[in-house]
Amino acid sequence: MHVVKVAVIGIVALAVAAPAFGQETRVDRRQERQEQRIDKGVQSGALTPRETRKLERGQRHVEKLETKAQADGKVTAREKARLEHAQDVQSKRIYKQKHDAQTR
Repeated sequence: MHVVKVAVIGIVALAVAAPAFGQETRVDRRQERQEQRIDKGVQSGALTPRETRKLERGQRHVEKLETKAQADGKVTAREKARLEHAQDVQSKRIYKQKHDAQTR
C-alpha cells in the first residue's frame, strides 16, 4: 500500500513538473535567434572580435535578467517588460554592429 502511494505521488509530481522543465519561453526563443544573428555576423565577417565580445556580454546580461526573474517561479509583468526591453536594446546593438563599416 505504501509503495503504491509513493508511486502515485511520484507520477503526479512528474506530470505537474514536466511541462515546466521542458517549456521554452518566448524570451528563450528570441535569445536563441539573437545568438544566431551574432554567429552569422562572425561567419560573414561583419562583426569584429571586439564587437562579438560586447554583443555576447549583452546576451549574458539578458540571460541573467531572465534567471533573476524566474528565481521565484513567477515572472511578473514588470519583469517581463524589463526583459523585453533588454532584448530590444540588444537586438538594436546587433543590427548596428553588423551593419557598420567595420569588418574583420
